Amino acid sequence: MSKWDEKRVSLGGAIIGCVVTLAIGVFAGISWNNFSSSFLPYLGVRARSTNDWSALDEVYSNLLVHYDGEIDKTALVEGAKKGMTDALGDIYTKYMDTEEAKEYQDALHGEAGSGIGVVMALRDGYTRVLRTLPDNPAEKAGIKAGDIIFKVDGEEVYAEDSDTISNKIRGEVGTEVEITVVRDGEEKTFKMKRETINNVSAYVDYDGDTAVITVTRFDDDTGANIRKIAGEEFSKKGVKKVILDLRNNGGGYVSAAKDLVSLWIDGEEVLIQKSKNEGEDVTYANRNQAILRDFPTVVLVNGATASASEIVAGALKDHNKATIIGETTFGKGVVQTLLNLSGNTLLKVTTAKWYTPSGTSINGEGIKPDQEVILTYDDTNHSRDPQLTAAKKYLKEQK
Repeated sequence: MSKWDEKRVSLGGAIIGCVVTLAIGVFAGISWNNFSSSFLPYLGVRARSTNDWSALDEVYSNLLVHYDGEIDKTALVEGAKKGMTDALGDIYTKYMDTEEAKEYQDALHGEAGSGIGVVMALRDGYTRVLRTLPDNPAEKAGIKAGDIIFKVDGEEVYAEDSDTISNKIRGEVGTEVEITVVRDGEEKTFKMKRETINNVSAYVDYDGDTAVITVTRFDDDTGANIRKIAGEEFSKKGVKKVILDLRNNGGGYVSAAKDLVSLWIDGEEVLIQKSKNEGEDVTYANRNQAILRDFPTVVLVNGATASASEIVAGALKDHNKATIIGETTFGKGVVQTLLNLSGNTLLKVTTAKWYTPSGTSINGEGIKPDQEVILTYDDTNHSRDPQLTAAKKYLKEQK
């Protein structure tokens, strides 16, 4: 067994280890007698729980007596919040402290700050590089698609999620960061200086009479921006066909996904949400905005197409408005709600499961393409795109 194989751990094991560690220190330094009045308000929860917390009080009391060190009460409160959410075992429900909340909101709105210019996602049990952004530090240094992010500045991070790793990579412009990747079983280390990253959420290219709409994430205004471009430019450019590229799109605002899909679907169902707390809720496309309803359309997807981007692909497929080409999508069929908490912190919590208009759940299964075309890491590293080629060929054959 190689050194790298010995280091491999499962995501589930990492989560369990994290929860156990947090549980040990969760309540030390907090007067447990004041738990209801002091701690629960930090989570936005009213102090009306009737749970028996005596087992936790026992841990707290023993730590007070036996712990040999200083107790940072603020750190323990933050640890308690993270411990509660992590213990749910739901990788999508997450508590974010002040710094994490700001970084999350900045990323969601395209304010990527400075970094090295890589798109990462969980693939085959590890956080891997899906692609490097053109003319950015990672590409210049030689990082390639498929690389496993192993260390950041010497700290092993291969068991962490992509958000955590991204936060460690970001930093001030001009500062240096050292990234160690695993490629073909071997470790390779790269030193780079962080640069400001241009991180637009969507853009349009043209190939003859075909518009290629690439959406990298769903900001609150992404759908409206694409609608504006389509309305102002497509007629002038002679556009008759559309390729919607949702590959490596991890999601974003459901409202933006609704706005985008409304370019093809007029007033019909695009999403069904079911929740034990809120019941069933149906989301309908906007009316009188389906300016692309009659345009032959292909949607490109892959294993990192997730969440809001799957909502778009699923709705277009169910309404027979597009042909799906690529690879089976990620399969994130749950909805998160962002709750603002005290101290500029955030709670991202799973509040519902979503279904395509036909009532199909894709959670854990993904959306299967109508035409499967595999794009390998080698293709990406050599600027080949068989999926895009297949989409253009399919549209060329349409009358």
